[in-house]
Amino acid sequence: MTAQNFAPALSRALVHEGGFSNHPADPGGATMKGVTQRVYDAYRQRRHVSKRSVRLIDEAELQDVYRRQYWNAVKGDKLLAGVDYAVFGGAVNSGPEQSVKWLQRALGSVKVDGQIGEATLAAIERHLDHDRLIAAMLDRRLAFLQALKIWPTFRKGWSARVAQVKQIWQAWATGSVGPQPSFTGGNAKATIDQAKPLPGKGAADAATGAGVGTGSLAGTLEAVRQTLDPLAAGSIVIANVVTALVIVGVLLNSLASQVAGEAASSADDPDFPGSTTMLSANVMRNHAYLGAFKRGKGARRIASPRRRYRRRVKGSDDRGTG
Repeated sequence: MTAQNFAPALSRALVHEGGFSNHPADPGGATMKGVTQRVYDAYRQRRHVSKRSVRLIDEAELQDVYRRQYWNAVKGDKLLAGVDYAVFGGAVNSGPEQSVKWLQRALGSVKVDGQIGEATLAAIERHLDHDRLIAAMLDRRLAFLQALKIWPTFRKGWSARVAQVKQIWQAWATGSVGPQPSFTGGNAKATIDQAKPLPGKGAADAATGAGVGTGSLAGTLEAVRQTLDPLAAGSIVIANVVTALVIVGVLLNSLASQVAGEAASSADDPDFPGSTTMLSANVMRNHAYLGAFKRGKGARRIASPRRRYRRRVKGSDDRGTG
């Protein structure tokens, strides 16, 4: 396949990685040319040599780490030109398993397990449009980055890095050398442990009585619901208010679940087309429903049968006296 592509792929990855860095927000910590101190320690330990600063990594060690840790892990020698560079580049930045998952999600016809086996290789061979395949993979990679807590810190460098990877694989896929990359500052490690926390459902559970809510909104909803609940049987107005609270809680719960699903999907292999900034249609619909309740429309709908009856009675009286 493309065994000869390791050297040019590595040379381009090293440009993106730069030299030594130890940014306080980078989960990789002390890093030299993309190799973290943790990885370097493990590498030297396996070779039964003493640990030392990653700043002292030599060229032979660097080549060996990249081949073993990333290229071989994604079976770079067996991947098609262009696909190999895209998967390898993702592995260097976010780990081999995560990068392979992006590829498998983009393929859409194989099990997403983060491991390249015969089924994944065969699916790549069968794919009719490798440009579209890699573009979909890079969309997922960018969405993953956008879902990380440290995205605001490294967004400029990461975005530029992904854009350069796209330009290079497009050239490789057509047999061209492609443009030379430049250092963009996107060398911070982007790992799943940096995913943003998922939204909670405390307020929704408080409104529906489906758990113990936490926080000021949840506490307020729970207190109101518990106070009104015993009175609901004796007053249709109070019953309507309790019903409205429960329905709002259901909508909040559904909204929280769907937003959490979107966030989890973005953080670990986004499984949707397009940008992560767009919520699903269901989420948007629940936003609309919730807005209607805030404006009072929901409560009016709940009480509407009684009000319509009153309007009919009043209308009949008016017509009778007119």
